Amino acid sequence: MVTTTNLEKKFAEAMKSIARRADVKTYVEQTPAIYQLLQRAAAKYVTGEDRQDGLEAGRQLADKGYAISLEYIGENTVDVQACEAAALELSLLIHALAERGIARVSFDLSHIGLSLDGDLAYKNLTVLGALARQAGIELFVSMEESAKTDAILSIYERATAAYANIGITLQAQLNRTAQDMNGLQSIPGRIRIVKGAYQESDHLAIPRSSALNERYVQLVEQAIRIGHRVSIATHDESIIDEVIKRRWIHEPGVEFELLYGIRPDLSQLKKAGYPVRIYLTYGREWYLYLCHRIAEYPPNLFQAILDITGTGKADPVLEYE
Repeated sequence: MVTTTNLEKKFAEAMKSIARRADVKTYVEQTPAIYQLLQRAAAKYVTGEDRQDGLEAGRQLADKGYAISLEYIGENTVDVQACEAAALELSLLIHALAERGIARVSFDLSHIGLSLDGDLAYKNLTVLGALARQAGIELFVSMEESAKTDAILSIYERATAAYANIGITLQAQLNRTAQDMNGLQSIPGRIRIVKGAYQESDHLAIPRSSALNERYVQLVEQAIRIGHRVSIATHDESIIDEVIKRRWIHEPGVEFELLYGIRPDLSQLKKAGYPVRIYLTYGREWYLYLCHRIAEYPPNLFQAILDITGTGKADPVLEYE
C-alpha cells in the first residue's frame, strides 16, 4: 500500500526531475498555450518577467514594513553573451534598488558564467560586488546542485576577500554543510540557511524529515556561535518556533526570510515584532522555480491548478499584512 507521505515524496522527486529536463522546459517555452497557462501558476511565486515587476512588488512590501531581497531568475546559462546580459541586468537592478532604498540582490553564479568558466563567474561577481558596495547594496550568492558547491564556495571566498558585502546560501540537506560553514568562519558575509530544493543522492543529503529540521536548527546555532549574521529562510513552523523559543531571533543580524507567495500568513511574525524579509523573484526563467515550489510542498499543485483555471491574475502582495 502506498501511503500519502510516500506518494508525496515520489511526486516531489518526479517534479525535481521534470525541473531539470531541458526538453520539457523547451517544449513549454515554445508552446504558447502551455506557456501562458503555466505562467499563470508561476505568478503566485514570481512577480513577473520584467525588472519593473519585481521593483513594484518590492516597493509595496517595503511600504508594509518588510525587508526585501530581489532575484533575477536564471541559472545554467551556457552562452557567454547570455551570461554578460544577465550580469548587465543585475547591475541595472542594483542601481534601481539603490534609488528605492532596497538593499539586497540575489542570484545564481551559473547565471553569470559558472556553467562555462569559473573565472567568468568570478569576474562578473566582483564587478557586481564593486557596484553594489558603492550603492550600499548587499549581494547574495544562491546555492545550486551539490556538484557545483565546491566551485561556488571557492569563487565566493575569493570575491569576499575584496568585497565584504557578499553573502552566501547554504543547504541544510547536504551532509557537508556543517563543515562548509566552519570553513566560512573568518568570512564576514551573511549566511542564508535553506533546506535545499535540489534532488540529491542519498549519500550526499538527507530528505525532508524531522532529522532535517534538527540539522537545520543546529546549523542556525552554529552560524550564530561563530559570529555570522543569519537569514533563517524557511516556512517550517517547527523551526521558526524553535528559533523564537531559543531567542536566537533577537541576536544581532538574525532575521526570518520568506519566499514571495509562500505562506503569507506568516506575516504574523512581522506583526509580533520579529525582523522579516521577503525574497522576491522576476524574469523569464520561472519554469524551474515553479517546479521547485511545487516539489517542496506537493499541495502547491492544487494552488497551481486553481491559478491556471482562475479568471484573475494572482497578486500575492495583497496577502501580506
